[in-house]
Amino acid sequence: MHIVIISGLSGSGKSIALNMLEDTAYYCVDNLPSQLLQQLVDHLAQQGYTKVAVAIDIRGGESIAMLPQQLAELRANELEMQFLFLDTKTETLLKRYSETRRRHPLARGRRTVTEAIAEERVRLEGLAELGHHIDTSDLKPNALREWIRQFISIDAAQGLTLIFESFGFKHGVPLDAELVFDVRCLPNPHYDLSLRPQTGHDAPVIAFLEAEPEVRRMRDDIARFVATWLPCYVRDNRNYLTVGIGCTGGQHRSVYFAEWLGREFRQQARVLVRHRELTPALSGQP
Repeated sequence: MHIVIISGLSGSGKSIALNMLEDTAYYCVDNLPSQLLQQLVDHLAQQGYTKVAVAIDIRGGESIAMLPQQLAELRANELEMQFLFLDTKTETLLKRYSETRRRHPLARGRRTVTEAIAEERVRLEGLAELGHHIDTSDLKPNALREWIRQFISIDAAQGLTLIFESFGFKHGVPLDAELVFDVRCLPNPHYDLSLRPQTGHDAPVIAFLEAEPEVRRMRDDIARFVATWLPCYVRDNRNYLTVGIGCTGGQHRSVYFAEWLGREFRQQARVLVRHRELTPALSGQP
């Protein structure tokens, strides 16, 4: 049985993730109290299900505190399990609640949505470190579905997955990045009118950047840093390490760097390359 456990902040996109998994033949259960997880897994195993996805979050009340123990017990039973934590910036969550007019699960009595989100962050603190952490603040639904598809395609038993994620600083630093590198000091293709509509995938932009000695030097410095410290993250039993590469808009320099680094490390680790500011079509995804 392959089990995907989904948790995260209310309004962060868990329903999108669960629907995507259901569309790919997973048996999906939403809003399960944590203490019932083992019973559910045992029951579905007896029924012959081989792909199961379960959402466990703050709606289950105090039982969410038991989730780390439940995950440890599932892993001890040598089940093939992946844990996904969805996170979102508070200002984005406030906008989503305002647009949908839905009530936050903790917004009771006189408690405001802002206060409810703050309390939820406290109660979920530490869960993001138990698996793969995705910041959905700036992701369109189709991009999130693609990132979930990539997530479930990974064999969790094969060790650390190295993720290179490009982004634009003007949209904020991604919450899910453990390492962040700033390449805004490098020459910017945006100021060349012929290159402005292109991305870091395109040959003219690549040629422009690779002609700059500073670009090549910073590129090699970042690769050397990641290569030096990657074994430490492996020894720490990490399943995922996300390296954020940021430029101003997330279209040219950061995309080029993420793609180059992805190719550079494919012989050393399982690698995913993501581009937060590009649509799936522009980022080369199906």
